[in-house]
Amino acid sequence: MRKNRSAALAAASFLLMTGAGIAAAPSAYAGTPGGTHANDRNSDFNGDGYEDVLVGAPGATVSGKKGAGLVTVQYGSSRGIGTTNAARFSQSTADVAGAAETGDAFGRAVATGDLDGDGYDDAIVGVPGEDLGTTKDAGGVAVLWGSKSGLSGAASDWLETQEPTADEQFGSALAAAHFTDETPGDLLAVLDRDDLELFGYDSAAQASLKQRSQQRLSARADQRDILPTSLTTGDYDDNGYADLVVSGVTVGDEPGHGWSSLLTGHADGLSYERDLRGGPVAASGDINNDGYDDLVTGEPHSPNDVYGETRTGGVVGVRLGGPDGPAADPDWWTQESAGVPGTAEVGDGWGTDLSVADTDGDGYADVAIGASGEDIGTVADAGAVWVLRGSAGGLTAAGAKSWDQNSADVPGVAEKGDKWGAQVRLTDPNRDGRFGLLASAPGENAGDGFVWVLSAGTGGITASGSWTYGADTLGAPSVAAAFGAAIDE
Repeated sequence: MRKNRSAALAAASFLLMTGAGIAAAPSAYAGTPGGTHANDRNSDFNGDGYEDVLVGAPGATVSGKKGAGLVTVQYGSSRGIGTTNAARFSQSTADVAGAAETGDAFGRAVATGDLDGDGYDDAIVGVPGEDLGTTKDAGGVAVLWGSKSGLSGAASDWLETQEPTADEQFGSALAAAHFTDETPGDLLAVLDRDDLELFGYDSAAQASLKQRSQQRLSARADQRDILPTSLTTGDYDDNGYADLVVSGVTVGDEPGHGWSSLLTGHADGLSYERDLRGGPVAASGDINNDGYDDLVTGEPHSPNDVYGETRTGGVVGVRLGGPDGPAADPDWWTQESAGVPGTAEVGDGWGTDLSVADTDGDGYADVAIGASGEDIGTVADAGAVWVLRGSAGGLTAAGAKSWDQNSADVPGVAEKGDKWGAQVRLTDPNRDGRFGLLASAPGENAGDGFVWVLSAGTGGITASGSWTYGADTLGAPSVAAAFGAAIDE
């Protein structure tokens, strides 16, 4: 259980349910204060110019408490990431707010952003299973501040919602970026079961996040019941301010359809723009290299009807950015699309997770697609990963590749329930301009979880020389840890 350590309170509330309006609010990009585009993200906790990697293991046993959870950070260098220059954090770490407790799920969600504008990115850790007093699973968020020496538990901040309720799961998704000119650093958005709350750094109170003013901006253009589950950001209209996309699925009479709400950033705040078909997974990047971020959504468990067309096994939508933001009409992709490897089957989960970045240094962002439910031969839910390439015309299947644990040079063997590709992240920890692939299988080894590293060369992602690691490799508890259940985008 926890008491509120900082003066932070709910800033703005954002309901995605029928009859509710949109209130001000802002996936964790913005390495440098003022950065708004997806390619500005760098997760640089020690300010050395190299991307660092933040991984959540929400099932880890810490101080004897099952499911208390932890996170690991691997610091980038000219050699990329390894397993030696790493650190581990949990609620048993000195000076981290609170104490490790059963079922807290510290690390279920992770994000980064330079919240205080000091040039060092900060790590934001969701703890959706946190009990507050007698209120079970109210949730909370821990902020670990970056510095020249990297992350530290010292002076960590704690956030919780103003009026917690049971099973609210505050901290289930996180985002930070430069949405407005209201603060010198990035603003932090925190999602719970129903609402989105916004926090900003208070320069008058060091290492503290303060409430933002609450305002109702617009009634929803199209009213539908949506359960929000994820956040992503990008500057889709290239106005110098990051935009926010809140993604989820419909509930009620027509459940399971993916929808997202777009909030656009401006100097004086965020404003609700419109709803978009697609979700509950989303990622951003400049696929056609025109200066506008593009929005990619994943609907891994679509009810097989997208714009009146039957889809099977999951669908990915691509909306190119422009002066008016993401395009109204998306390009839809499935495993049945021409040139895409594989065959669409019910339960594949194509679009389980997404990441967008340039894997070959040609200036066009590529799209990594996870399908954690993909069967490999007769092995159910072993999982697989695809990479589709960007081009001047947008996403293309030319040169598309896919891998699973049975692919040549990929360590391991496809096993039932591994869910390889449950998380994918394209990252450039050696700063060579080509983003390699991290693919996690949180179900590996009966739920211990592992992460695979596939490098990038002039031809993009390659399995040659790929390697894998788990929580124990980094000196952390590994049994049933679900390591890789969250990787910062």
